[in-house]
Amino acid sequence: MSDASKTTNHEVIRAWIEARDGRPALVRAQGRTAVLCVDFGEQAEDLEPIEWDQFFTILDDNNLAFLHQDITAEGLPSRFNKFVERG
Repeated sequence: MSDASKTTNHEVIRAWIEARDGRPALVRAQGRTAVLCVDFGEQAEDLEPIEWDQFFTILDDNNLAFLHQDITAEGLPSRFNKFVERG
């Protein structure tokens, strides 16, 4: 796997997600807090699309950063991403 980068820059995050045909979403699980995620069109039943403003409010309010990989070891665009604590 190639290196991953961490950012809190909204423009960088949105550009990375949109370049991979992703959309902001939440994972809803009964009895649990919703979890921020990126929907790449998997059509999972537990994914709830959200607007970019809500996505970034959740990111900032929870002190999260976006960890992402731009290119795989094979040189292809990567979809690897994860939300991590800032710091």
